[in-house]
Amino acid sequence: MSEFLPFALPEIGEDEISEVIDSLKSGWITTGPKVKRFEQDFTEFLGDFSLYSIAVNSATSGLHLALEAVGIGPEDEVIVPTYTFTATAEIVRYLGATPVFVDVDPETFNMTCDSFEKAITSRTKAVIPVHFAGLACDMDPIITLAKIRGIKVIEDAAHALPTYYKGKLVGTLASDVTVFSFYANKTMTTGEGGMVVTSNPEIAKRCRVMRLHGISRDVFDRYASKKPAWSYEVVAPGYKYNMPDISAAIGIHQLKKLNVFHIKRQAMAEFYNEALKDLPIILPALPLGNSSHAWHLYPIRLKSNANVSRDVFIEKMYELGVGCSVHFIPLHLHPYWREFYALRPTMFPIAQNIFESEVTLPLYTKMTNDDLEKVVSCVRKVFSNG
Repeated sequence: MSEFLPFALPEIGEDEISEVIDSLKSGWITTGPKVKRFEQDFTEFLGDFSLYSIAVNSATSGLHLALEAVGIGPEDEVIVPTYTFTATAEIVRYLGATPVFVDVDPETFNMTCDSFEKAITSRTKAVIPVHFAGLACDMDPIITLAKIRGIKVIEDAAHALPTYYKGKLVGTLASDVTVFSFYANKTMTTGEGGMVVTSNPEIAKRCRVMRLHGISRDVFDRYASKKPAWSYEVVAPGYKYNMPDISAAIGIHQLKKLNVFHIKRQAMAEFYNEALKDLPIILPALPLGNSSHAWHLYPIRLKSNANVSRDVFIEKMYELGVGCSVHFIPLHLHPYWREFYALRPTMFPIAQNIFESEVTLPLYTKMTNDDLEKVVSCVRKVFSNG
């Protein structure tokens, strides 16, 4: 077998490595000057200086901080799609609130305004739309309805950097908070990490305080002060969610490369779209109008007339030297969510149907043209051999 092509790899260059070394030599390796620089750079990237960017150690942490900052607590309900990673729902449980699961659109795999509206009750306090694979949810009707009903909108944008929705960059929409991920397989990475973005100064202030033990002053502000600044106050029982400078050092240069990365991903997706269009698969949904796709993932679905099942397809691709994955196993199928909330597949027929036929092909910027050709060749071989 030829060299195995993994499902995902980060693209880390000498700029990132040098910046990390600089941090190590500086003696400041936890949250400090490079986190501040990364936050400022991120706001600048979004192009709206009325926004606040708060770096955290994961998107999960960011989502938790966002919900806490908007006041979610016990007895509250938060609407989430079942077709997502568990983090989207688990942060609701951190606060003692109840996640209410909804089905998704059959083409985009995203939450719809219709499913959101049908799930609203008197206890609904927030909704978390997830921009699956890098394609934005139809946010205008969701945001409009949420404002009418007094519901907070927290965008799970873990896949959506950079994604445009109707000409606006995700992160600059009229939602309350947007949370991005910099996990190792995302469109840019800090190893582990995330960013909370909001236009609300009170939400930003609360997130900054709660990300570091509920302390009223950032540790960098205290230790870098030229005057004695040892005093601080704990104003809330916070968390340990701060991003260290070592991670931010990577992020500073990944962010600079993000637009180039996106161009590469777009070209790779277009290659797949053309090379696979005659096979018994459903290609990923495409953005409409002046929207765009981040192409974090390239999800396909096997048609009913395919001569191989989804699970066998993945096994055969592995045997041929190509790593594939599945995004996602819907939350209603996982033991905790299934049993705690008495969820059944019949409650989410679209998500269940998507899951049973979905395969995610490798798509990352370190892939070469030969790698792409190999994936296509192996896909064709699996279908031809059955």
